[in-house]
Amino acid sequence: MATPSDVTSPSLLKPPAAAPPSDGTELPRIVPRRHLGRWIAAAVALLVLAMVLNSVVRNDAFQWQVVGQYFTTAAVLDGLLLTLWLTAAVMVLAFLLGTGIAVLRLSANPVLRTLSWGYVWIFRSTPLLVQLLFWFNIGALYPTLGVGVPFGPEFVTVKTVNLLGPTLTALIGLTLHETAYAAEVIRGGILSVDAGQTEAAQALGLGRWRTLRRIVVPQAMRSIVPTAGNMLIGTLKGTSIVSVLAVHDLLFSVQLIYNRTYQVIPLLLVATVWYIAVTSVLSVGQYHVERYYGRGAARALAPSPLARLG
Repeated sequence: MATPSDVTSPSLLKPPAAAPPSDGTELPRIVPRRHLGRWIAAAVALLVLAMVLNSVVRNDAFQWQVVGQYFTTAAVLDGLLLTLWLTAAVMVLAFLLGTGIAVLRLSANPVLRTLSWGYVWIFRSTPLLVQLLFWFNIGALYPTLGVGVPFGPEFVTVKTVNLLGPTLTALIGLTLHETAYAAEVIRGGILSVDAGQTEAAQALGLGRWRTLRRIVVPQAMRSIVPTAGNMLIGTLKGTSIVSVLAVHDLLFSVQLIYNRTYQVIPLLLVATVWYIAVTSVLSVGQYHVERYYGRGAARALAPSPLARLG
């Protein structure tokens, strides 16, 4: 008995070979079409790329020896670690909060649905820099924060200046901003799942939350992962904006160095190379995660460039 894998195996999907004619005449040989234009375009592109690389590498103004000198210094590595920590913390918190906001957006309760829509609207409508500066200066609006009876006495109070430092302010600002986008990513992924899946789960007696957790979310991950990967890479680069709050991230660390040495270009190249390296690693990870959640789909992912070379 043939299994589904046998039926879909490449050997069975190949068309049968053409039988030679009975009169003994030779069939014409099939010659693949030559794409001369593609080769010319590729040659021109490679020539331009070689010229650009040659200009960058042999230009003494880039001061590559200075780049190598500061590339692995303690200050730069400390800034890189803070950037990675901030990126990871923001993404985890944003998707945890964003999941709740997305569920509220899909709720049958009009009040919860409106409130969640308002949150997304506010934080997607204001620039991230404005949000960070607002949270950094929150002490001017609320000098103290307290816990107590609503509209009544407060039991515990704390000064906002002592509570919110630059790093915590950056974490709060980035998290609240990214939560709005994460909520829309998750909501879009949930809506991409066919409604018949939910109806079938309800017919089997599964509750709403169990259906969401066991049926909808695993299928929605195929749509969520690509956008979430782009968000992760965008957040990694977006953390550089916290340098305006004097947070010692990667960019602020190299700024402190070139403010002292006046070697602006090579120090910016140090940060740039690190961003490119980390982004490349994240891109490879995103590709493999997409392949994992894309198993069984009708449309398979194309092989990576490295796989093509292999």
